[in-house]
Amino acid sequence: MTISRAEKVANYAILTLFAAFALWPVLSILVTAVGPENRTAAESGRFHLENFAAAWTQGKFGHYMLTSVQVSLLVVSVALVCSVMAGYALGTMRFRGEQLVFYLFLLGIMVPTEAIIVPLYFDLRDLGLTDTLLGVALPQIAQSIAFGTYWMRAYFRASDRSIVEAARLDGAGNHRVLWQILVPVGRPAITTLVLLTFMWTWNEFLIPLVMSPRGDVRTAPLGLAFFQGQYVQGTTLLAAAAVLVALPVVVVYLFLQRHFIAGMLEGAVRE
Repeated sequence: MTISRAEKVANYAILTLFAAFALWPVLSILVTAVGPENRTAAESGRFHLENFAAAWTQGKFGHYMLTSVQVSLLVVSVALVCSVMAGYALGTMRFRGEQLVFYLFLLGIMVPTEAIIVPLYFDLRDLGLTDTLLGVALPQIAQSIAFGTYWMRAYFRASDRSIVEAARLDGAGNHRVLWQILVPVGRPAITTLVLLTFMWTWNEFLIPLVMSPRGDVRTAPLGLAFFQGQYVQGTTLLAAAAVLVALPVVVVYLFLQRHFIAGMLEGAVRE
């Protein structure tokens, strides 16, 4: 089917409009972050990159960023391994209670955090895990495993059965089939899961807030909220701090962008 020149121009115009609408808030924050704090500084007409250093120092974001990195690495690594193994079992094996187990994982996706956060806090407090790294990470690991199992189950169910059968004929067991055959082939799907889990964990606000009442395990989004209320009244340093908090997610996405898009397109084609 051929597309006329007028249709192409209209398509690009609509896409440009939507892109501008989506990018306008981001550009506004960037412009504010490098802008002056007062009119006297505005007369110089230059970018004020020192705003990032001032926000980093005043808001103590070095500690918050380190905490977010530790929580994210723990959640992503544990959830990824558990999701791959559970997804492989539910996607390729047949056993009694299979559907029930799968529905339990789906329940973990459907139940919102707000509905379980209060009893979960008391349970972790009784175990002595509040204000600890594990107390903040464990609930997010459970949530990520629920989605990750659903995601990897769909991939394994749609994987090429001929490759698995050929490996079985060569004497490969479940461990070898999973880690040496299916996992390398499923790199786009796994990379997509890693990126989504990292983004959700990094941006999580409620769980660190509730599970660390003393603020001993305060992540970057929490630090940004407290920085807004305690350290700065204007918008310049606040915008600079927001850019610092969002920067790791942007960097990881740009680094994994090709695999992420391939994984999403692969899932769309299979559906």
